Amino acid sequence: MKYIGTKKASEKWGISDRRVRVLCNQGRIEGAIRFGRNWSIPADAPKPVDAREGTGKMYTGLDLDFSHIDALKQSIDRYRPFSQGLADSLHKKLIVEWTYNSNAIEGNTLTLSETRVVLEGITIGGKSVVEHLETINHRDAILFVEELVSDRQPLSEWNIRNIHALILKGIDTRNAGTYRTENVLISGARHIPPKHHEIGELMQKLIAEYHTEWEGLHPVVRATLLHGEFVKIHPFIDGNGRTSRLLLNFELIKHGYTPIIIKNEERARYYDVLDLAHITMDYGPFLRLVSELVVESEKLWLSVLE
Repeated sequence: MKYIGTKKASEKWGISDRRVRVLCNQGRIEGAIRFGRNWSIPADAPKPVDAREGTGKMYTGLDLDFSHIDALKQSIDRYRPFSQGLADSLHKKLIVEWTYNSNAIEGNTLTLSETRVVLEGITIGGKSVVEHLETINHRDAILFVEELVSDRQPLSEWNIRNIHALILKGIDTRNAGTYRTENVLISGARHIPPKHHEIGELMQKLIAEYHTEWEGLHPVVRATLLHGEFVKIHPFIDGNGRTSRLLLNFELIKHGYTPIIIKNEERARYYDVLDLAHITMDYGPFLRLVSELVVESEKLWLSVLE
């Protein structure tokens, strides 16, 4: 692949060299690689959408009180750093339950205990190879998201596509990490995802909005919007739900909040509030669901720490 520098990219796109560097630092130029203080940009990289003009979206229902959530977070923070044994125990429990529920929402038939066994490297008789791969892949995707946070990597299309590639690894190689090339409908939903030829621009706008217009929002709001607006675009042919829940927790973990698990038993409510947000732009019900789960998660962690 041929690469160019920021100066050449600025001339190509008609923007300043400084602006190109800012976009690189925000992770909004796909495939850009940093070498010290310099950037190498794929020569065929498209010009990123400039969100400084604003998207004009009017979300409603975002004015919740997060003081209780933040107070619980502060209580947890007093125990940091956690002991290695406790951290490992909480992490193992999180991976098993997060993987089980996220896959179950999408139709995977492995039980919670079967999920735990598969993650220990044991094959379950009578279960498909795909269900085993979905379990292992989801665990690997969680670890990748945690690595992005620990490395302070910015959210970018590139990282989202890498997360998705892990979700479909060994299951659908052709579509793993690749935006869909056909139109889709979502069973049981009123929302109709955008046409496939609109996905590239919409994903650029989503990342741009995330890095600019959402900057001053509470992390729980940002996490909720990131999940909702990503899955509204439905950029991949499959694996959008699992990817969106990973992105939600990416945002929470990045800001020091405990990750949440949307349980399979909450699937009907979860789908209903998502569809409402997509149709009406009212994120209130979905934000309340996410907030409830953050409180539940924080209380669980505190019960172990205290």
